[in-house]
Amino acid sequence: MSESLKMHARLAAPIEAVRRAITDAAELRVWLAEHAEVELPRRYEFWGRYTPEGEAPHQRLLHVDDDTLRFAWLLDGVETTTEFSLRADGESTVVTLSQSHFSFEEAISGTSIRGVLQTFWSLAIANLAAHLEGQALLPKTDFTSAELRGEMVINAPMAKVYQSLTDSEQASAWFGYPIGIEPWVGGRYAMGGFEAGYAAKVIDLDPGRKMSVDWGPTGVTTWELAESDGKTKLTFVQSGFDESNPPYGAWTGSVSGLAELRRYHEMQDWQSIWLSVEMPGAQPETAAAAG
Repeated sequence: MSESLKMHARLAAPIEAVRRAITDAAELRVWLAEHAEVELPRRYEFWGRYTPEGEAPHQRLLHVDDDTLRFAWLLDGVETTTEFSLRADGESTVVTLSQSHFSFEEAISGTSIRGVLQTFWSLAIANLAAHLEGQALLPKTDFTSAELRGEMVINAPMAKVYQSLTDSEQASAWFGYPIGIEPWVGGRYAMGGFEAGYAAKVIDLDPGRKMSVDWGPTGVTTWELAESDGKTKLTFVQSGFDESNPPYGAWTGSVSGLAELRRYHEMQDWQSIWLSVEMPGAQPETAAAAG
């Protein structure tokens, strides 16, 4: 699987629990897909609205053993290869996800559904981590809908959550990638930092509660905070895009990042689950921080 997307994450669960979560159909239906059927060593399939081209199962099991699961996955007419590799790391497990036929150019242009693979697996692995930790899952992307909306509850005061969403240093920490933020209407929101060249624009701001950022063709991202029994409810919405071609990749990536926002506030000694990401065609700093 040369020139594959590779994602490495440390999950807070023993290898037996991780192996069961990725091979048991009932568990797959919790963290990965709407539908799943598994009969090892012959069958490994998942499909439904939370799966790209998920109107029917398109997977073919290639190999399975105690540490590896590999399957073919037909996407946009091309048979790709996906592999989970597990390694015990004390009481934790390091999982490596390898995905062939991922193109960073397709991710940016949206010319193929394969362009969503990096953010699809980022969100899936973030939800796998939450499932194993007994946490609420993040909203899965519905690839049959043009409504991009979700919410989550964070066990932290609103003021702290707001600060972590609008302060460049904190946002860069939990998202795992430099972000430059000018938290006022007309200010810049720059993925990669202010020196990266391109910046989205803050178009609405209610200090302590709400922010909207205009990303151009992919639409406007809005998040809003509300107090919820001493915790903070975060509602996030994408709007203003071409509904015939929803920005599934960008949306899925932003949702996956919110998993670390929650862990950032709720874990005393927070560490990201992500160890590294290798993306063919992306700049090294982009690949290292993705997911």
